[in-house]
Amino acid sequence: MTELAPLTWELIWLAAPIIFLAGLIHGTFGIGFPMIATPLLALFTDVFTAVLICVIPTMSVNLTTIWHGGREQLRNVRPYLMIIPFALIGTITGTFLLLWFDPRPFLLLLAAAVLLYLNQERLKRVEFSWVRRHPLPAYMLFGTAAGLMAGMVNVMLPVLIILFMELRIATATMVVLFNLNFFTGKLTQSLIFFLQEIPGIGSFLFSTLFLAPFALTALFIGMQLRKRFSAERYLSLLRGVLWLMAGILILRFFYAYT
Repeated sequence: MTELAPLTWELIWLAAPIIFLAGLIHGTFGIGFPMIATPLLALFTDVFTAVLICVIPTMSVNLTTIWHGGREQLRNVRPYLMIIPFALIGTITGTFLLLWFDPRPFLLLLAAAVLLYLNQERLKRVEFSWVRRHPLPAYMLFGTAAGLMAGMVNVMLPVLIILFMELRIATATMVVLFNLNFFTGKLTQSLIFFLQEIPGIGSFLFSTLFLAPFALTALFIGMQLRKRFSAERYLSLLRGVLWLMAGILILRFFYAYT
C-alpha cells in the first residue's frame, strides 16, 4: 500500500501559492481546481501526497461553487444526476488503484484523451455524437472513466467536459455538475482513506485546513473576473485551459520518470 509522506511546513507554504492559483482559475471558469493544483503539487512530492493535500481545499471550493450556482441551477442539474453513481463506482475503484499501484502512466493517457478531444475537427475520425443518441451508455462510460481518473490522479474534468459539451448542457448548469461530481467523489475518497486506517491520515488532513482560506479567497476573486466573459468567450477560453492542462499532464508524466 502507498505510504503517507510527512506533511512539512515547507511543503504547506509551497502548496499555498499553487492552491491560490488553482482557486483563481476555478473561480474564473467555475472548474479546474484539482486539475491545476494536483499536477503542480506533484512536481514537488508524490502523487498520493498531492491528492491528499487537495482534498479539503477542493471540497471547500466545490461546495462554495455549488452554493453560488443557486437553487435554479440545482434544479437544472437533476436530469443529469444519473452520472453520479457511475462516477462514484469509478472513484472507489480508482482510489484503491491509487493506494495499491503506480498511477503515473495514467497521466499520459489522460493527456492523450484531452488532446484527442481538442483535435477531433482536424482528425475527422473521432466523433462523440452517439452520446446524445445513447445517454445511458454514455453516462456509464464517461462517468466511470471520470471517476477512475479522479480516484487515481485527482482529475475528472476533461472526461466530463467531453460528455457535457456533447450533451449541449448550458454553461452554468455544467459548472454546477462538474463541482457536484467532484465533491461527491472527494467525500467518498476521504471516507475510503479513513477506513483504510492509514497511519497519520487524520493529522495530515487537519494540517491542510490551513490551505482552504487561500483557495476560497482566490475563488471569490476569480468569480468577479468571470463576470467579464460572455458565453462564447467562456467556451473559447475553456479550450485554452484544456490545452494548458494537457501540457501540464504530459510534463508531469515525463518528470515522474526522471
